[in-house]
Amino acid sequence: MSSMKEICTKTGDKGTTSLKGGFRVPKDDVRIEANGIIDLLNCHLGLSRAAIAEKEEKDFILSIQKELMIIMSHIATPEGVGNPKELHCNSLIKKMEDFIEIAPRPGGFIIPGENLLSSEIHIARSTARTVERRLWTLCREHRLSDEIMVFFNRLSDYLFVLAEKYSR
Repeated sequence: MSSMKEICTKTGDKGTTSLKGGFRVPKDDVRIEANGIIDLLNCHLGLSRAAIAEKEEKDFILSIQKELMIIMSHIATPEGVGNPKELHCNSLIKKMEDFIEIAPRPGGFIIPGENLLSSEIHIARSTARTVERRLWTLCREHRLSDEIMVFFNRLSDYLFVLAEKYSR
């Protein structure tokens, strides 16, 4: 089995990839598709975080990014295989809800484009919605934790409010 340090393993040249434990699945398996869109979301969050000056906000987005990596490991863990990585979704959900609760409400429909940062956060928000849809598809075949599902729903709400904060 190849390690994470090996980049070019050639094991995927025939259209399969590995889940945790070496279990091979097609590269278009719903779990791989879900993790691919979570990876894209993580990249957009990284770009947003790089442009934010406020340390507390940067740190919180980084904690979300780290949680995305843990969630991806859970998605890539086949049924019957243990995953020692503990989810922290509920504590992050609480922090997002607290932020949403005190944030000013937009006065109407939002069209992204006020500035680069708010636009990038809106791309992250839209990507989070896509993740949520892919995860509901995944749930029809593979059970996921309810806290993961709530996490992504709340994440898109949080990103909407955050984008509005940075559009001013």
